[in-house]
Amino acid sequence: MSSQLQNPVRVGIVGLGGIGHHHAERITDLGETLVGGVDVADEARQRFEDEYNVPTFGTYEELYEAGIDAVLITTPNKFHEQYAIEALESGVDVLLEKPLANTLESAERIVDAAHKADSFCVVGFNNRFNPGAEVFKTYQEDGRFGNITHVEANYVRQRGIPGRGGWFTTKEISGGGALLDIGVHAIDLALHFLDFPEITEVSGETRSEFGGREDYTYLEMWGEDEEKIEFTVDDHATAFIRTAAGQSVSIEVAWASNRPPNNDFVIQGTEGGATFDRESGDLTIHEVNDIGANHFSNTDIQTREEDTHEREQEYFFDIVRSGEVPKRNTVDQALEVQRVIDAIYRSDEKGHAIQL
Repeated sequence: MSSQLQNPVRVGIVGLGGIGHHHAERITDLGETLVGGVDVADEARQRFEDEYNVPTFGTYEELYEAGIDAVLITTPNKFHEQYAIEALESGVDVLLEKPLANTLESAERIVDAAHKADSFCVVGFNNRFNPGAEVFKTYQEDGRFGNITHVEANYVRQRGIPGRGGWFTTKEISGGGALLDIGVHAIDLALHFLDFPEITEVSGETRSEFGGREDYTYLEMWGEDEEKIEFTVDDHATAFIRTAAGQSVSIEVAWASNRPPNNDFVIQGTEGGATFDRESGDLTIHEVNDIGANHFSNTDIQTREEDTHEREQEYFFDIVRSGEVPKRNTVDQALEVQRVIDAIYRSDEKGHAIQL
């Protein structure tokens, strides 16, 4: 995209860690105006200033006084509520990194503030912007698969705990482990493929089998261990969702497991199905036909590789400019995902399915 937009959006970032830098690079690539950033850590602010040559601040008030149209919030989960509500009440449009919040109650307060605000909030489920996922969704809307009856959603790492001892592995700050960190993507994409149906029952189990072990064996680490290895969250979750229409979703997510990685979403319909690889973007459509003779057909769909975070930002900035009401990645959809996650944790605690 050209770096000379006629009406660039003035953007700030709250939370200047790795994902904040990741988003900042795409803001500048898209030609929007990066005004500055906010972080409570002096070191993080200095690093961001050096990298992007913009001012940084210790409080959100200073950033808003600098004049912004939109803000990207990339803080640890516990602080999503504070910064999102302040932005919405200040009339600033928000792109909030997933998950919506660290608890269901906090998520509900964010949604309530969004409903009352003149500005809007969308949530960073970037996998929906994968071209393969968009091709599947378009074919689905055209009726190619008939009625979707079941989605198998996998987001399994063989080893990929995001640094033990940091906020990701500290329940007080994160709210949860693998289920809340990467499970949100699996649940969101599955519900997206089902058009966010009415959910009636959720059951699940969560485990913590690897994160606290001194002999945690890996070839490479997703993040880096802190000096004090604290691990108070789950690293593996299995769940099952039932809907009012008789559809179902099975979910398998893990930061670490003794099995090969798996990023497949297997979608079954009455007239056809598909396998979508969330990581590679590969999409294969499965169909049967009786033309000439009864036969199976597995069609591989090839798409151009895209940066899903950049495409997500493009969508966000376009609706900031146009003033449209967001129709994708809405806070209400994100709240449904949060409700499922909360129900899985409660099901694990109580030992039985949770009725919704």
